[in-house]
Amino acid sequence: MEPNIFEPRHNVTNYSPGAWRAVGQRGAGGGTWRARRGCAAGCAGLEARPGSRHSPAGRDASRPARRAGRAGRAGRASRAPGPSRALSPTTPPGPCAPMEPPWELELELRRHIENCACTCDHMGYGNYMDYRVAPAAHACLCRAITSPHAHAAVPEGMTFPGSLPDVAERCGRWAPDSLSASASGSSDEKPTPRRPRWRIALAALVVLAALGAALALPLALGGGGRATPEQRLVTIRRMLRDSPLVDGHNDLAWNVRKFLHNRISDFNLSAGLEGLEPWARSRWSHTDIPRLRLGQVGAQFWSAYVPCGARDRDAVQLALEQMDVIKRIVDMNAAHLALVTDAAELLDAHREGRIASLIGVEGGHALGDSLAVLRAFYQLGARYLTVTHTCDNRWARAAGTSGGLTEFGRAVVREMNRLGMIVDLSHAGEETARDVLQTSQAPVVFSHSGAAALCNSSRNVPDELLRMIAANGGVVMVNFYAKLVACGERATVDDVVAHINHVRRVAGVEHVGLGAGYDGIDAPPEGLEDVSRYPHLLAELLRDPSWSEEDVRKLAGMNVVRVLRHVERVRDEWRRAAVLPGEESAGARRGDCAYGPA
Repeated sequence: MEPNIFEPRHNVTNYSPGAWRAVGQRGAGGGTWRARRGCAAGCAGLEARPGSRHSPAGRDASRPARRAGRAGRAGRASRAPGPSRALSPTTPPGPCAPMEPPWELELELRRHIENCACTCDHMGYGNYMDYRVAPAAHACLCRAITSPHAHAAVPEGMTFPGSLPDVAERCGRWAPDSLSASASGSSDEKPTPRRPRWRIALAALVVLAALGAALALPLALGGGGRATPEQRLVTIRRMLRDSPLVDGHNDLAWNVRKFLHNRISDFNLSAGLEGLEPWARSRWSHTDIPRLRLGQVGAQFWSAYVPCGARDRDAVQLALEQMDVIKRIVDMNAAHLALVTDAAELLDAHREGRIASLIGVEGGHALGDSLAVLRAFYQLGARYLTVTHTCDNRWARAAGTSGGLTEFGRAVVREMNRLGMIVDLSHAGEETARDVLQTSQAPVVFSHSGAAALCNSSRNVPDELLRMIAANGGVVMVNFYAKLVACGERATVDDVVAHINHVRRVAGVEHVGLGAGYDGIDAPPEGLEDVSRYPHLLAELLRDPSWSEEDVRKLAGMNVVRVLRHVERVRDEWRRAAVLPGEESAGARRGDCAYGPA
């Protein structure tokens, strides 16, 4: 008795390697075709399905074409299999291009003919040799061969372009599934499972979580009161490693003159001064290299200060001697300090891990009323000149006195523009500052001043001048002296923050900087006792959500770097325009210290 050959759709019954499986599948017309065990039974069992080409009507319609093909297949069973049958030349390119008959058959019928070892004609549809394919057609058959549903064993005598494992290997380029049957013909092996999708999803979630944490951490540490003081300090220290903190004024060189008379052969700034006399007991000493490192100072303007008592006497000589001692201190500590003269050198020194050292001459009387001396100062490395100190000079008026620049004073400003030297207005009177802002073609600075609206000192900057500084592109560098930030003997970090915020509110965040004045003040604020405390000030600013990390970066130093670049750009433009050095004179000098008219 024949076994029941009808089985549920896609169900598979496996026989021995020489046997056949049978799949009963219902077609669109309700009929079926059947493959029986053995060739005769299988071929004879191809039952017509209504509407198919192996129904009587479909068979009659396609009979002429089949007869033409049958003549070429006569006697083929007696000869060895020939070359694989290729696709028609008119077949569109591509691995799955439409195939000409007999490829246009139902998948089940084609598989039966391909798997049938006999050489009969299968009702005009040929035998297995007609279904051998050229390499170009591998991709289409590979999907059938490597499909998870193709569990049938390979019958004896079945031929493919290569052994079955070889076909599977080549099919791997087109089909991701593993070959379901081994070369031995066993059908019990299951296809290799794909990687579970939940693992891929889990990995994606882990990556997204890591990215979210990386983005959220700087925001969490970026202020707004959402981070602890320690976390804000970590943020500031990271920021100052990337961009420099630039301070506009430090009077260490004057203390070296007072305490050591500029004899520095035994002066070890890199060892620290806190435990050494007379530095340890002086209220005016706040600076050494260990504390500069703790404060992460990236660049420092060292002041070549000339007291007003030297005016019209030996002011030029004092200025030269102070510039000399600054340069010698830098050379003695070359592992930590680097003398720089422009913005590019400043940034290079910071990247090298050294403190960029610039020179500023404090007091216009140090020029001796000579543009030639101004040019000499520039050649020696001076990059700003404070136009006055606490005293007037012959061409500019100091804070608290009336009057502004003379014509020679305007010539000084123009010559500084031509050289590429910054004009510093700290200590200058209001009229002098206005005249400078109207004359200068380059940005100017207040190297160590505060906001007059918070402490009404003549040394501080009124709001009108703050707005003029913003229009000029300059920077007000906030001083830490208690008498200028709190108008008294005591001040706190909050007082300094208030001045910074006021300058920012009136002039803008691009026009505020830091100019503490350490070693030139005897009353620093509580919490800002020395040069090691800059990061704590910046971390305090981050408590305010209106201060972004980029804003703090500008305040800390990048605003001053911008000013340096702008001043250098004006210098270069004037050089291209062939602007000649100034030759103006302040007038004939009289007195015992003057040789006579030039």
